Amino acid sequence: MFKKILIANRGEIALRVIRACRELGIKAVSIFSSVDRDSLHVRYADEAYFIGEAAPGASYLNFDKIIEVARKSKAEAIHPGYGFLAENSSFAARCEKEGIPFIGPTAEGMALVGDKIAARQTVQKIKGPLIPGMVGASRDIKVFEEKAKVIGYPILVKASMGGGGKGMRVVRSREELAKAIEMGRREAKSAFGDDSVYIEKYIEQPRHVEFQILADHHGTVIHLFERECSIQRRYQKIVEESPSPALDDETRRKMGEAAVKIAKAVGYRNAGTVEFLLDKDKNFYFLEVNARIQVEHPVTEFITGKDLVKAQIMIASGEKLPWKQEEITQNGHAIEVRVYAEDPDNNFMPSPGLVEYVMEPSGTGIRLDSGIFPGFTIPVHYDPIISKLIVWAEDRPACIERMIRALKEYRIVGVKTTIKLLKQIMEDKRFQSGNFSTHFLEGFSMKEEKVDLNKIAAIAALSDRLVPKIHAVEGKSEGVTSMWKLINRKRALR
Repeated sequence: MFKKILIANRGEIALRVIRACRELGIKAVSIFSSVDRDSLHVRYADEAYFIGEAAPGASYLNFDKIIEVARKSKAEAIHPGYGFLAENSSFAARCEKEGIPFIGPTAEGMALVGDKIAARQTVQKIKGPLIPGMVGASRDIKVFEEKAKVIGYPILVKASMGGGGKGMRVVRSREELAKAIEMGRREAKSAFGDDSVYIEKYIEQPRHVEFQILADHHGTVIHLFERECSIQRRYQKIVEESPSPALDDETRRKMGEAAVKIAKAVGYRNAGTVEFLLDKDKNFYFLEVNARIQVEHPVTEFITGKDLVKAQIMIASGEKLPWKQEEITQNGHAIEVRVYAEDPDNNFMPSPGLVEYVMEPSGTGIRLDSGIFPGFTIPVHYDPIISKLIVWAEDRPACIERMIRALKEYRIVGVKTTIKLLKQIMEDKRFQSGNFSTHFLEGFSMKEEKVDLNKIAAIAALSDRLVPKIHAVEGKSEGVTSMWKLINRKRALR
């Protein structure tokens, strides 16, 4: 087992990895940019090192700086979390070259599954469930037109590399095809540095279901059941749950077996997900493999009782998985919602700024993975996700009610958030029925809700919780300061 790990990330996922390290008796090394000096992942780490200015390219994406810190701190492995370098095969290869274990798949395996066309070709070889479409990229518009004619409109233009909906375009007629391909290529080039695209059949009203995979270096590959990820905005998941209300036992069994078969075919190692689309007739199709720990991994941890981040570390250190497939069971129901610093009343514009007060939900079956605190300034430079609220209950209706209660308790003052939207999704009859698709939010209109900010401010004024002022290097703190003094100091610096 490793004795010290560098965490090449920030925010709540860095904290999550630090906590896993603590429980395994491993020292945790954090890195931070110029705008993250006061962050919790700096405070909680055993050591913390300044990595560069705020721009990701100068800090959390800087290969040389991260390797330099790993050497300086004598870290024995690097955990990338999710985002930033988590699916960067070049960084994984650099770690391998430097002799520093990368806690994730191998560079070769990551490159294979990161290239959607290569992954489709592999799944085709094993006769896996593929959406009809191209299994190779092309630059000839006639090739696209001919394939689209065979599979029939509507079709989906997709980037060969990357994810998150970048480069994706729905095309419903031949006249739209050339423009959609051009736009897809331009967006893919900007996002991933690769402008190759392909097309596949667009499935109307699909559900997005993913299976959690763990694979060690000794030939063991298991799945830890599914997560329903159909509540999305602009192809980004915002609500996840397990078990999926769409799956019966037989479909679940078949999808799980297919996920394991695909993971074995691509030679996958460590934690990841095999993603599927499910149509209205319960037919499922391979979508992609995500080569990292997922944002929504706590859902699986709640229903299986297995710590996925600890499993990642154990696998990377060469240990065998301690579980067999038949030992993995689902218990109860879990739902996760992602809280973003965005304004849902203003086209989801980012809402960076000073967090003046936080009231966190608590109670039986509630977990909050958060990277903010009163007095923390949410920067403009990174993904606006600020926390994940996860609840567990014995069944789905009870889980939804618990989530609604938790969201009503959750208060963040100073920035706009998506908490109100998430609560209204939980209260929506379509969501509660379990009958929805990835198009759930299309046409979804939020209801007006009155919030008594004076009451919240009064509660906040009574709390006066202490917030540490973080020292800039090596994870050391220098004294403490009142929350309100810290807020006033930051206001003065605006």
